[in-house]
Amino acid sequence: MRLIDLRSFVVLARNRHFGRTATEMNTTQPAISARLAGIERDLGHRLVERGEGRFALTAEGQETLRRFEKILDDVDDLRETLSGGPALSEPIRIGAIDSVSSTWMRALVDALHMRFPDLPVELTVDTTKALTSGMEKGEFDLIFCLRPVLGESFRSYSACVFQMTWAGSARLIDPDRTYTVSDLAKLPIISFPEGSPPYEMIAPYFHDEHALASKLTSCNSLYAIISMMMDGFGVGAVPAVTIGRELHSGALYPLAVSKRFPAMPILASFQTATRSDLIREVVREAQEAAGTYCASVRPDLAWVD
Repeated sequence: MRLIDLRSFVVLARNRHFGRTATEMNTTQPAISARLAGIERDLGHRLVERGEGRFALTAEGQETLRRFEKILDDVDDLRETLSGGPALSEPIRIGAIDSVSSTWMRALVDALHMRFPDLPVELTVDTTKALTSGMEKGEFDLIFCLRPVLGESFRSYSACVFQMTWAGSARLIDPDRTYTVSDLAKLPIISFPEGSPPYEMIAPYFHDEHALASKLTSCNSLYAIISMMMDGFGVGAVPAVTIGRELHSGALYPLAVSKRFPAMPILASFQTATRSDLIREVVREAQEAAGTYCASVRPDLAWVD
């Protein structure tokens, strides 16, 4: 077996899809199938159960994945030792939601450029749904969003927590008034799309009080939501740290509310199938960046669990 065969199997186990694996490995689906067949023939065991859209590793496949990952890690370690550092020809692919990109993501990218000057960084800002889907397809090495990615080749941890706050323009709200849930339900509300984690936080907030928002507008961009709030289009619940400048300038005001909105945990997920040593170093830098940022703001606005 060749190293490319081992790596193909590890990537296939992560993607659970021959087409996506072929794209990531820059080859064809028949080539990936042939590599898998060759490994199964050499080991004398069936490693993958597939058919009718089903893909699952057998018990032998799970053990093979564990051993192959260790072999590839050892080879990567050897290359790093001989070259004096990790191989940095391929970019590290990071995905983040708006709340992270607008707060501590720049500090992470700066730290990576300082520590690994030759490491290309590809940053994608998107929704939680798009990021988790992309991670499952092998499009990212590390993502920061509102849901974890589950699977044998993924690991997750809590990156930080952002406190949410209701805010709006003085054109629409009275900054000196305390709003009940029923009061809020009478205002036009701007929310993230139905099915998104922030929306799933907003819906129970009203349902628990038997009050429903009479005017609900959904948008998948935090920046657009903030802009609409500033224009007086509606009120919204957003991470307080993302509107610090708007609150300071008076473009937005926090609403005093009788029921506090829940905090929003930011979850990180990273893949362990390839370049694991480098990715672990990137994760450590991310933890440092998030921790440093949270320490720089009021402790009730952002923190690390």
